Amino acid sequence: MRLKTNINLKCFLNFTAALILITVGSKNKLKRFKENETFSNVVQPTREKLLQGDFPLKGQWRSAFFKNDNPLVLELGCGKGEYSVGLAQRYPDKNFIGIDIKGARFWRGAKTALEQELPNVGFLRIQIELIEWAFAPNEVDEIWITFPDPQIKYKRTKHRLTNMEFLERYKKVLKPEGVVHLKTDSEFMHGYTLGLLHGLNKEVLYANHNVYKLEGSPPEVTDIQTFYESQYLEHDKAITYIRFKIN
Repeated sequence: MRLKTNINLKCFLNFTAALILITVGSKNKLKRFKENETFSNVVQPTREKLLQGDFPLKGQWRSAFFKNDNPLVLELGCGKGEYSVGLAQRYPDKNFIGIDIKGARFWRGAKTALEQELPNVGFLRIQIELIEWAFAPNEVDEIWITFPDPQIKYKRTKHRLTNMEFLERYKKVLKPEGVVHLKTDSEFMHGYTLGLLHGLNKEVLYANHNVYKLEGSPPEVTDIQTFYESQYLEHDKAITYIRFKIN
């Protein structure tokens, strides 16, 4: 009877602890959502507004948001925004926009950018499949896709950020000479993307299956690391990179 009581007590305590974590996590998310609304470097249009076709920054990101005419670079699925911020620090003569639907995540990057007074980085909260509604044709110079979910199961193919449908969306907003960067720890994603690009006869400018093992790798690939990337490297996990054109 005592053993059963101890087991029940342990289960109750574990359940209570989990409930507390969920509650705290929810409160933190709500707090970050509210704080995002006050950030000058965060834009959060509704899906309905985008689809109506009257999003005011479409075609005007340089002049209306960044107040300059520098090249425009997107990071898709930016997560906490570490890479967007890192790129902005490294390239002050370019404009960067981190895109993610999860505002509670990129809150960290947006807050860091404001604290460091980085005027050349912003964050856009939209679903990536709506990219052509947020940017005008030929408005974007580069696209970065960093550590996306590889969506390995076949039925998840439509969600891979380098599938044919997504590439067509990127093509609509990229300049003719624009490039796409894919950095991932997934050998599957690396191979899938290379195979698709070759099949579509797209120009692959650079490809490496382990950038940290090759001397002379592009510095923007090896000098900027996300938190999880540094953990991958501690376990000697290969980081792959592809730079390619789709126009």
